[in-house]
Amino acid sequence: MMKLMRVSLSALAAACLLGACETLTVKSDVNSALIGSVHCRTFAFGGTFAGTTALRASIANPVNESRLRAAIAAHLQAAGLQEAAADADCIVGYGIGARTVVEGAYPYGWGWGWGPGPGYWGPGPGGWYGGWYGGWYPYVYHEGIIAVDLFEAKSHQAIWHASVNQNLTGATGPEAERKINEAVALLFTKYPG
Repeated sequence: MMKLMRVSLSALAAACLLGACETLTVKSDVNSALIGSVHCRTFAFGGTFAGTTALRASIANPVNESRLRAAIAAHLQAAGLQEAAADADCIVGYGIGARTVVEGAYPYGWGWGWGPGPGYWGPGPGGWYGGWYGGWYPYVYHEGIIAVDLFEAKSHQAIWHASVNQNLTGATGPEAERKINEAVALLFTKYPG
């Protein structure tokens, strides 16, 4: 019984650690002045990705763009909207992006240690030392984002914006599809329709 309990707890801990690696946060905003008067029954996409940036060649590639459009369309259709070839009530915009974030880069810190010593103060080689030392190492990571915007077609006013911190850096194939679908599902938990 104890052995089974240990194995179960170990499996649970491993699952928690794997699941905790990436927590997706959704941010959403609604145009409260417009949301009550605009009724989106049909939608059309506002365009496609353009440009020749490094993102276009990697995470914002045409395959991921198709995956994102399909996921958005599926959620809008599930909410009762139909895709229109012309004269749509609402226009959908979307985006995939990434940036490098640097956190925790401080120029100096206070430290103590044991060893040969950096020569600041202490008894010398092989002894203790302490004092100011040069910097803590920064934490550098890629921050990804997937966003969806909904606009009234006639006035071009924004109705709804939502974004999620989903990182697609290095993701391809089924992994990219899973991450995009997961992100869009979370975005649509904030859909005001």
